[in-house]
Amino acid sequence: MNKKITALLFLVVLLSAKMTSQQIQVKKINSRELGTERILKIYVPPSYNEDNTKLYPITVVLDAEYLFDVYVGNAILFANIDEAPEQIIVGIYQNQFNERFEDCSFQKENSLPTDRGAAFYRFIRSELATYMESNYRISPFKTIIGNTLTANFLNYFLIEDHPGFNAFIAINPYLGLDIPTMLDQKVKTLKDENIYYYLSNGSYNTEKYAAEINNAHQLLSKSNNPKFKYKYQNIDGATKTSSIGVSISNALAFIFELYSAISTEEFEKNIKNLSPADAIAYLENKYVEIDYLFGSNLKIREKDIFAIESIVMDKENGDYLKDFGEMINKLYKESPIGDYYIGRYYETGNKLKQALNYYKSGYMKLPEGDPNADGYYENIDRIILKQSGLYVEPEQKKEN
Repeated sequence: MNKKITALLFLVVLLSAKMTSQQIQVKKINSRELGTERILKIYVPPSYNEDNTKLYPITVVLDAEYLFDVYVGNAILFANIDEAPEQIIVGIYQNQFNERFEDCSFQKENSLPTDRGAAFYRFIRSELATYMESNYRISPFKTIIGNTLTANFLNYFLIEDHPGFNAFIAINPYLGLDIPTMLDQKVKTLKDENIYYYLSNGSYNTEKYAAEINNAHQLLSKSNNPKFKYKYQNIDGATKTSSIGVSISNALAFIFELYSAISTEEFEKNIKNLSPADAIAYLENKYVEIDYLFGSNLKIREKDIFAIESIVMDKENGDYLKDFGEMINKLYKESPIGDYYIGRYYETGNKLKQALNYYKSGYMKLPEGDPNADGYYENIDRIILKQSGLYVEPEQKKEN
């Protein structure tokens, strides 16, 4: 585990160095709620100015002095390998004068924020949210991350009537006594948007804090509300500091699983037993939701198309090959793949003229010198032989 942690931190350091050349802005915002000026650090993806219609999910990073660079480095890594959308990331400085202790203070008798804590809550919920939405193109998906004391504070945005965020990353939280019960009661009532909640713990935590986190885990893990997506990680072989990088990378993989290409696990769990029509609908709905939540305008990936190919071709006599091919042609007009599937559809129905037209259309889309050209042309040869009555099925050839 230590080698994995070291490798991860090395990657993040490299990406953090890279991001200094990207768009990172330091802003100061006057807060009426707090009666003072607060410093923000804002990361804007390099693609932001390339398309002025694109929206970006936003992440609010508490304890920005410690967490911002690590989170941004991981976010760049995940976006570069297409396992998460690009994000706008805003960090709140809380350690200039130990503000975090007042910002995140709560009453021991009921675990609710003190007056100062409530003011910091309103600063994020109202002033910061308004500032970011007025100045940046923000998608509906919002994440908040904190560590220890700030990881407890972020729970107030979940237990409220209408959660202020879609995803919560609580790293080694110093939980108020009543917070686990409050969370348990809240997750039972969720009924609108999905809520993603990542919680980490480890042997590096004191016995007191580890027990509190484990208590919260025992309650949350029993939730059967499908709207509550939960992941708990007990990190071994790490220090409290190195657990931050491990937690962030695992949280990103968990929260943005929907965005990623279809994995073997996703296929086995959600797609394998679907009918062709339902498999196509699943794929289309996956990308509609990606577009809505993350503002990515992401075309269906070709590897996701191939992921459901066997279902469409092998089930229900290939009756949905035409629908499948037409969907692909809309997405990838210059690709021969859509024409191939439509050609297969007509060939299966013994409509050889239509099949030949689509196979020829697909063949013409192949660039000159394409290594797949000969293999693709075999479809045309096969149809011509079928039309002349000279085609022999492979099984028959073996018998002869």
